[in-house]
Amino acid sequence: MRHDHRPYPLKVALARIEAFWVNHFIRPQLDALGRHSMIMKPWFLKLYGRNIKFGESVHVITARDRTVRLTTWAMNDHQGDIQIGDFVLLCPGVRIDSASKVTIGESCMIAAGAYLTDADWHDIYDRTQAIGRTSPVTLGTNVWIGDGATVCKGVSIGDNSIIGAGSVVTQDIPANVIAAGNPAKVLRSLDPDQPLTTRRSMLADGEALAERMDALEKWSRADKTWGGWLRSIIAPSKKH
Repeated sequence: MRHDHRPYPLKVALARIEAFWVNHFIRPQLDALGRHSMIMKPWFLKLYGRNIKFGESVHVITARDRTVRLTTWAMNDHQGDIQIGDFVLLCPGVRIDSASKVTIGESCMIAAGAYLTDADWHDIYDRTQAIGRTSPVTLGTNVWIGDGATVCKGVSIGDNSIIGAGSVVTQDIPANVIAAGNPAKVLRSLDPDQPLTTRRSMLADGEALAERMDALEKWSRADKTWGGWLRSIIAPSKKH
């Protein structure tokens, strides 16, 4: 639809349904879920395995055709572990597979379709052997992984660095750079004179932010009606 015609009471009801789903179906699957975290359409968040932890104010955006999947594997001597820090953003289609450890630092942004893995998933010579070689993956603070990028086993990415869309990261990337390509290489450094604003600055006071967002929703939907919303679904037009 061209515009969101949902009235404020409907938006509140949908938010309560999502919160119920998170508390009853998502929270029990996580080792930790920090305060003020928000999972949009949580029924499309797929979790497999133990040792998956979310920090505070983690935002996960999912879609019917682009689920977010986090998987830890336990096999032989392997035990996966996924640690997602405070204020992290996971976009639709993100996949994280771990048989060792994947650590995502505070305020990181993982764009749509990105993939992080700490294992080969099969032995190079004996393809019947699952998992293969493993090595931890670490993203520092405020790292931005672009659309469709892949971060391979054993990689560390330094604070504030940006990985271009579609890149394949096979080696460590230092802090404060932009890297892209297959394999990803450093293209240039960030300007040290430019101040960096991270997601922490927007999300640190979760309760105050929730109040402001609710007030904004109420104001922006003051003219939305149940009839107008139904009409936009049944008989959409250029006005809807």
